[in-house]
Amino acid sequence: MPPTDDPRGSARSAAEVNEQIRSLWLRAGGRLSSEQRREYELLVTEWAVAMREEIVKAA
Repeated sequence: MPPTDDPRGSARSAAEVNEQIRSLWLRAGGRLSSEQRREYELLVTEWAVAMREEIVKAA
């Protein structure tokens, strides 16, 4: 499932997005194609948003 473009933040937790990132790397065997690289970049952006949200909630 691709990440959302919701400006309010991530609908998934950072842990969920991190698991998807790990899965992508495993499927790719450590080398990302151009398409996988784009997916990775979107996932990392989504993960960063989710992390910020979790930190703000904890504060």
